[in-house]
Amino acid sequence: MRLKATFLGQQKKWLLGSLIGLNIAFIHSPAHAFVPYIFEPNKKDLKNASITFGQTAIRLIQYGQAKEASRVAKLAVRLNASDETLWSILAETQVRNKLLKEAKISLAKAKDINPSNARHWFAEGAITLQQRDPKNAILLIEKGLTIEPKNANAYFQLGNAHIMEFNLNSALKSFEKASEIKPKFWEAINNQALVLFELGKINQAIKTWRNVLKIEKNAEPMLALAAALNQTKGNKKESIELAKKALAKNPNYVSAKHQADQLWGTKLLQATKELFKEADLNSDIERALANAG
Repeated sequence: MRLKATFLGQQKKWLLGSLIGLNIAFIHSPAHAFVPYIFEPNKKDLKNASITFGQTAIRLIQYGQAKEASRVAKLAVRLNASDETLWSILAETQVRNKLLKEAKISLAKAKDINPSNARHWFAEGAITLQQRDPKNAILLIEKGLTIEPKNANAYFQLGNAHIMEFNLNSALKSFEKASEIKPKFWEAINNQALVLFELGKINQAIKTWRNVLKIEKNAEPMLALAAALNQTKGNKKESIELAKKALAKNPNYVSAKHQADQLWGTKLLQATKELFKEADLNSDIERALANAG
């Protein structure tokens, strides 16, 4: 399970600003000509406007209007290029539009303004991870953790990066740290089980996935647990039932590619492949293939 990169974080409380208005007053000259007067906003007006545009960009992101959000965020930073939060918001809109290189440039601006803000390092690490560069992602996230050492999401992303680098023991430690900071962080606990299974600790993995399902009835731990149980004797019935529920809940998990995208290792992928050979799952697999996105 990967947690998509996101990093609006705990933004400072904005004061509501007013939009810039264009006020035109016509002055009657001695020659009876109309001469327009253009209002020029001062620094306070520009700052207030940039804050308003930043708020608007956040709302547009929440409404799923990423392109519109990016346009508004660009205007915000033009009005107030010294605000790190506005650059962070712009980077978020660029990530939503899959403009990862541009997002990293925006984050570089934010880091130049305030290099001691750990969230900028975490955000760049998450983007670097999306670019399939786990080695540099690890460096960025670890730098952020020196500033903010109790960030559960950062440890989760660090664990994902270690999995991609095949550093399974380091990944396990990172996921354990994430769930230690945030005990009901089911994604981190789920990924502990993914690593345990790849390390050959099947019984520990099974126990961990059962703990995950006590917190969150998610399709991923359901199917992973089903595949693990199928590897043991005497758990066939429960394995089939769990697999049926998982495929009904999220048909995308019928795909080995989708499983791999969630960082499932080769052993779990093979175990799931063997599970899907069960005749009792034929109709469920066909239905999932038809409904997968």
